[in-house]
Amino acid sequence: MLLFLTLAIGNSGNVGLEGRRNSLKSLCIRWVAFCDKKSRSSFVNKTYLMIMLATLYQKHLKSQLSLAEYLLLKILIHLLQSIKEVTLEKLANALPLAIKFESRRKRIQRFLSLPNLTIEKVWLPIIQELIANYFPDKKIIYIAIDRTNWSRINLLMVSVIWGKRAIPIYFSLLPKLGSSNLTEQQKILSPVIAILKDYKICVLGDREFCSVKLAKYLQSRDVYFCLRLKKNEFV
Repeated sequence: MLLFLTLAIGNSGNVGLEGRRNSLKSLCIRWVAFCDKKSRSSFVNKTYLMIMLATLYQKHLKSQLSLAEYLLLKILIHLLQSIKEVTLEKLANALPLAIKFESRRKRIQRFLSLPNLTIEKVWLPIIQELIANYFPDKKIIYIAIDRTNWSRINLLMVSVIWGKRAIPIYFSLLPKLGSSNLTEQQKILSPVIAILKDYKICVLGDREFCSVKLAKYLQSRDVYFCLRLKKNEFV
């Protein structure tokens, strides 16, 4: 979820470098008001460059998180882009709080375990509003289903095609290595099809998803599809 939200870092208008630093310093001062007193002096005296979240993201995040949680999220997103590391230990080490490393790590763990910090409650509403703002009602929306391996991490993901880019909508970490099966594919496509029910949808997939059963499932949901055939198959 936190990785999805790093996509929110984008335009900050024409605000200068000093303006961005001042904005982040103000953010840090507000956040440490919720921290232990011993954390404040060290943290407030530091300034960092941070491009703020877009207004759309802010609105949905504030509806699901408390003020302290929201401000901590913005700091963590900044750290992700600054240190370019996603491991908990690296984030805890970079979190600018004057408390022990283990305390910083536990604070981030508690935050990431929040029940409201989920794709369904935070990310999907943002995607729905983005699509409503930028895609006409009668336009076909192309979504791509794909799977990738990072060492022993097996990630199945659905993205919406926007120009020459693909914006992640939903993902699932498969508890195994190798290709996905029909049940896993249906499970990840189902919530995406539900939020795009007012649009014509076309699902794009490579050879892993060339399945008659998947095609019939998409057809039953009134969804178009374009699935790549394996080289030994003929139409």
